[in-house]
Amino acid sequence: MNDKPNKQYEQRLIVVLVLLLLALCAANLWFGSVQIPASVVWDILCGKEPEKEVWKFIVLESRLPQMVAALLSGAALAVAGLLLQTAFNNPLAGPSILGIDTGASLGVALVMLFWGGTFGVSEATTLTGFSAVIAGAFLGSVTVLGTILFFSTIVKNNIMLLIVGIMVGYITSSVISLLNYFATAEGVHSYTIWGMGNFSGVTGEQLPYFALFVSVGLVIAILLIKPLNALLLGDRYAANLGVNIKLTRNLLLIVTGLLTASTTAFCGPISFIGLAVPHIARLLLGTSNHNTLLPMTLLCGAVTALLCNLICILPGESGILPINAITPVLGAPVIIYVIINQRKIQYFN
Repeated sequence: MNDKPNKQYEQRLIVVLVLLLLALCAANLWFGSVQIPASVVWDILCGKEPEKEVWKFIVLESRLPQMVAALLSGAALAVAGLLLQTAFNNPLAGPSILGIDTGASLGVALVMLFWGGTFGVSEATTLTGFSAVIAGAFLGSVTVLGTILFFSTIVKNNIMLLIVGIMVGYITSSVISLLNYFATAEGVHSYTIWGMGNFSGVTGEQLPYFALFVSVGLVIAILLIKPLNALLLGDRYAANLGVNIKLTRNLLLIVTGLLTASTTAFCGPISFIGLAVPHIARLLLGTSNHNTLLPMTLLCGAVTALLCNLICILPGESGILPINAITPVLGAPVIIYVIINQRKIQYFN
């Protein structure tokens, strides 16, 4: 595929996606279980008092945090998937396939089901509540990703490495099942609800912390654009270009773990976005150059997550659908297309 896409086409594509992003943001604020006129939603965002005080609460305390959480989660998972696909030189690598989000789920399960919502090694370092969930998710995802990277130094075949990742995911899932078996009914219920995945669990008070974690991860990912492009040529060529391979791998580990753990802790395990969206961005651009691919992946991830969230809230008074009931419907066809046309599409060149 051409690594120098037409700049005019690229600019038009960005404009279309930005307009689509804005439209989806507006739709996520407008639609919901309670019907609120669009003009009233706009007035609330502008600081005007509505006729009903409850409308203000719904827009500012529920729909706005949910919309921002979906935007950030989509961008974070998509970029995490792109980083993994480049690091492993494998189009089927992703947080879900390699078990990274399952590792985060294991960390959260240990906190919720085993430690009862508290986590620490001493009285001075004990974490409680939501901070414990975040810490558990981060440690779990980094542990699994570190295991996969360790096996990548032993197993050279990408397919075999992918199978290793799947097996690690099975092991962590087995431990989670055991924890569920011995946990209390209340703990199992809380963990099950969390595991369905949704963007509505992030409150206005939690949103700044979530945005901070994701923003740090995305900024570091953007700073890694040049080393990522060098890795496309292979480790030897990248080393000859002055890239510190070990440092780059460690940074990829930290960034991917941070992005995946943050979204999993705040929103639950979200499937397929990290796996499918980087391919959508590549197909739209026709390039593997991260100078344009990474920003496009970020934008496509945000659009995809907002679209999925909109579909989830469309039932209105009937309730909100779990996010993982929608993402496979959109993501699976993309992966099937990639598998069928893998020989025709040169992703890593």
